[in-house]
Amino acid sequence: MNLLDSKHYLLSATLKEEKIDGYDAYPLCLPAIRGLTDKLMFHDAVTFIVGENGTGKSTLLEAIAVSQGFNPEGGTKNFNFSTRSSHSNLSDYLRIAKAIKRPKTGYFLRAESFYNVATEIERLDNEPSFGPPVIDSYGGVSLHEQSHGESFFALMQNRFGANGLYILDEPEAALSPNRQMAMITLLHQLVNQGCQFIIATHSPILLSYPNSTIYEIREHGLVQVDYEDTDTYSVTKHYLNNHRSMLDILLEEEK
Repeated sequence: MNLLDSKHYLLSATLKEEKIDGYDAYPLCLPAIRGLTDKLMFHDAVTFIVGENGTGKSTLLEAIAVSQGFNPEGGTKNFNFSTRSSHSNLSDYLRIAKAIKRPKTGYFLRAESFYNVATEIERLDNEPSFGPPVIDSYGGVSLHEQSHGESFFALMQNRFGANGLYILDEPEAALSPNRQMAMITLLHQLVNQGCQFIIATHSPILLSYPNSTIYEIREHGLVQVDYEDTDTYSVTKHYLNNHRSMLDILLEEEK
């Protein structure tokens, strides 16, 4: 690969195996992490990571974000707060290959701690010596004064800009199906403006974005798959096409 011609900011991730004594302890024991003995190649536009709860999606995304200087709880690289220090040390074991081109902006969005980011923005804006209101970059309306979904979307519409690196952990958590479809449009606009995304998701809607690479976490690690071969797609499709019979099975014990 010619790094000068690359549209990537991040090229790949792999483990520093020379620093690892074993894979029995957390987080190295997680399926998503064991799979990094091979390189995880990032798409220059959108890379999706999907898998069951507990397989290591969020842990992996967090480590990638921390390795690039983002706050573990989310936000830009300028955020430096800690509500509860609970992130793993996985970033110490990651080797990230980067292109020569550098992103002009970026954001680490994680659904579970977005409330903490919104609170930190309000704290900074209450410091008279801090400077221009931070919330102006998020649409000018307190994120706490909007619904969860509205605040998420306000963030993406106002704070995400061209030539950025965006690492998103389950962004669909607060978004309705209609908003998820709107996010695909926004995602595409930003990709066309030179942005790179790495996204962990359970959403079959977001996962349908065509200009992407999908990795599914399976028993022995990460496997690159097509959209229709993911469990996310197949389980959702089967349920929606057979919801009456599925409900009969799921609720059988209650009869």
